[in-house]
Amino acid sequence: MSAPTQHVRFCASRDGTRIAFATSGSGPPLVRAAHWLSHLDHEPRCPLWGPWIKLLARRHTLIRYDGRGCGLSDRDPADFSLDRCVEDLEAVVDSCKLSRFVLFGATIGGMTALTYAARHPERVSHLVIIGSLAVGRIKRDPPALIEETALELKAIELGWGNDNPAFRQFFTSLFIPDSTPEQARSLNELMRIASTPQSAIRRLQPFHSVDLREAAAQVRCPTLVFHARHDARIPFDQGRALAALIPGARFVALDSRNHWVVDTEPAWAQFVGAIDGFLPGVPDVPAAGALDALTPREVQVIELLAAGLDSGTIGRRLGISAKTVRNRVSIIFDKLGVNSRPLAIVLARDAGFGRKPSTE
Repeated sequence: MSAPTQHVRFCASRDGTRIAFATSGSGPPLVRAAHWLSHLDHEPRCPLWGPWIKLLARRHTLIRYDGRGCGLSDRDPADFSLDRCVEDLEAVVDSCKLSRFVLFGATIGGMTALTYAARHPERVSHLVIIGSLAVGRIKRDPPALIEETALELKAIELGWGNDNPAFRQFFTSLFIPDSTPEQARSLNELMRIASTPQSAIRRLQPFHSVDLREAAAQVRCPTLVFHARHDARIPFDQGRALAALIPGARFVALDSRNHWVVDTEPAWAQFVGAIDGFLPGVPDVPAAGALDALTPREVQVIELLAAGLDSGTIGRRLGISAKTVRNRVSIIFDKLGVNSRPLAIVLARDAGFGRKPSTE
């Protein structure tokens, strides 16, 4: 599988944890909240997540990041709580200077995305959640679930560090029972390289105790909730209950046993069709001729913007304040008919800007 081109950068969360994020595709921004285990370098090439990335980047600038404790992000932060995970998402959004965007979350990424959307209603235009819940298994409190959770975490602790994939295969059989051998092997490998067993446990634990019923009721954007009918990881009723809590949410039941739908099963077409029908139509990218309306100073700004420089650095280059740069960038957006830096940068780079080496 050929990997799509992506650009990896880093930002700092509020507590100083370094978070790695990658951008790919072009168009309006779509942010994927980090799910349990991820690795920016591995995912685009793997037969499980590669099709998801291609789907989400097909008409959008896709922004993905590795959650704390995973992939290219800092592997051993002090705090794995939901609040810190939301702060990681906030840091990525702020680093990309996004004013409004589509937010996508799978499994625990869905819980992070839901919380962010409730706290920042002005920024999230559309919310998509798959395989998630509002009330964690510990909060639901049946003794059998508590015992099952303890055994699951012990299996991760004892088995995931081994070269033998048997322990990891147990989890793979829960997540994607109807996968191909290649998809199963790719998930086994992701579990091995994405995190240490200790960080995987610490990352998962807080989400077993969440209660997001109040947050769900505060979501104000159009929301699409997916859940597989025969999900062995998170029961179907939990996905349906989550959708019922979000005002006006649309619920789609996927005819699947896979916690993460795969592109080799019939439910994939249903998944793709529902996303295409839910997300707003992507506007045509403005013609490059719109750049002719820019003043000489605005041309200088967009050249540096397309090179990936922030407002402060652009200001130092041009001898103007960062505030003046931001004002000029807003004017440039209006002239080009775009509403985000990623889309302006795509247009500028297509027109040949930003290709000279950028040096201080």
